[in-house]
Amino acid sequence: MEKNIAAAVEKAKKIKLVVFDVHGVLSDNDVLYTDEGKRIRQFCHEDGFGMNAMMLMGIEVAVITRKSASVAARMADIGVKRFYQEKEKVKKYEQLLEELGITDEEACYVGDEVIDCGVMKRVGFSVAPSDAKKLAYEIADWITEKAGGKGVARELAEFLLEAQGKWQPFCDKVMAKGW
Repeated sequence: MEKNIAAAVEKAKKIKLVVFDVHGVLSDNDVLYTDEGKRIRQFCHEDGFGMNAMMLMGIEVAVITRKSASVAARMADIGVKRFYQEKEKVKKYEQLLEELGITDEEACYVGDEVIDCGVMKRVGFSVAPSDAKKLAYEIADWITEKAGGKGVARELAEFLLEAQGKWQPFCDKVMAKGW
């Protein structure tokens, strides 16, 4: 399905908050288990860079997912302070808006599955990975080229920062001072 890129850019210009789902967005949907029965989840390194780029340039980043020690560790490693282990995504999203004093129009949600669609329908800019499920794919204002767990946050960071005129200043800052 072809999405209107010009409309997506206009929506992206207003974004002050990006909320991510995890499973199918920041990780693929594979779940590995050790011989001891511990779950292991794999993350894409470049997504951490993308999330940090957004935060460095003034865009709030939040993650809402079910309880997961591995996801909590990854978010701590990246420096995501707004990490919520909640089942009721819409309720947590509403609390975030109130806490930050922003509107739906200023929020972006990245999801891939029916459980994400309630928030995706509310936000000003909804995004889905290229391998999202049909309903999320249809609701999304913009579809990434990357599949879930393969750099979705990094791709979105560049798109948002470009739309807001912040990508080149970010690159200049990183090239001059390092990361």
